[in-house]
Amino acid sequence: MARLDGKVALVTGSASGIGAATARTLAAEGATVVVNSIRSVAEGMALAEELGGLYVQADVSLESDALRLVHETVEFGGRLDVVVNNAGTTRVIPFPDLDAVTDEDWDRILGVNLLGTWYVTRAAVPALREHRGCVVNVTSIAGIRALGSSIPYGVSKAATNHLTRQLAHALGPEIRVNAVAPGLVDTPWTADWDEVRAQVRATAPLRRSGTPDDIAAAVLGLVLAPYTTGAIVVADGGLTL
Repeated sequence: MARLDGKVALVTGSASGIGAATARTLAAEGATVVVNSIRSVAEGMALAEELGGLYVQADVSLESDALRLVHETVEFGGRLDVVVNNAGTTRVIPFPDLDAVTDEDWDRILGVNLLGTWYVTRAAVPALREHRGCVVNVTSIAGIRALGSSIPYGVSKAATNHLTRQLAHALGPEIRVNAVAPGLVDTPWTADWDEVRAQVRATAPLRRSGTPDDIAAAVLGLVLAPYTTGAIVVADGGLTL
């Protein structure tokens, strides 16, 4: 028997990259998976069909969409056991260029990365509590160290790391809440980040950037760890050592 047989998982931002790898990993363990994106609709629908799950288009930065996403997940699966808050956004802005950061950047990045995590988790609490479920938030080492694609992005991930700890404190013992903080991962977002990738290969102990499957494995580990809550698991090949 697979380890997640009979469980239902929602993975936000899962049409590609880390989210898609996580959806496939959870499905391979027996979970019924709901796939989500705001764009990449065709890709999301194809993945849901591949996994025998459901695709729901929703913008998690809108509370009404987050509520609908959770509602459709529970209607489809009959329950909810795992929420992976993976949906995220950024804009590449050099740190010293403070004037390049607009209010719209702050609103969008915090809206998706922080408030989206909050809205989806809060909407999911009743269903998760019923089956002693768990939440895994995908954050970033940019929330731990002063690096990343932009200052708003790093701030959003630092806030989400702390939100993870606060929710773990608030929702125990019925619901566990943890996070995975990736380093550089080879996804469509980072396809042209060749200089950064070379730096990682030169300095990280594992001498490579991560893959979506690497992060999916860390997510699965937290889903299956019954005595772990409030943890921020760094998955960066040792880059931040």
